[in-house]
Amino acid sequence: MIQNEPGRHEDVLKSDEISIERKRFMFDLKENPRGRFLRITEDVNGRRDTIIIPSTGLAEFRRVLDGMVAAEDEFSVDGNDESPDRDVETRAA
Repeated sequence: MIQNEPGRHEDVLKSDEISIERKRFMFDLKENPRGRFLRITEDVNGRRDTIIIPSTGLAEFRRVLDGMVAAEDEFSVDGNDESPDRDVETRAA
């Protein structure tokens, strides 16, 4: 168990990490007494920003993200952009 604040416990269920260009993204599926959630943290040279998505919203989040990826793929096919696979590393934690 990880303790972030006194009295607040979060269990890490799964973690993963990717690096894209100069950014590092950490994905942590966690659970606390209020429920499960996905915490996505972006780290750029030590500056961190985080969003938290309740597990009840993950399917909808994925639907929107899949739509964005599909749209980017369509734009990339036109030859107007670099390959979407540039500078991407993944690392499971």
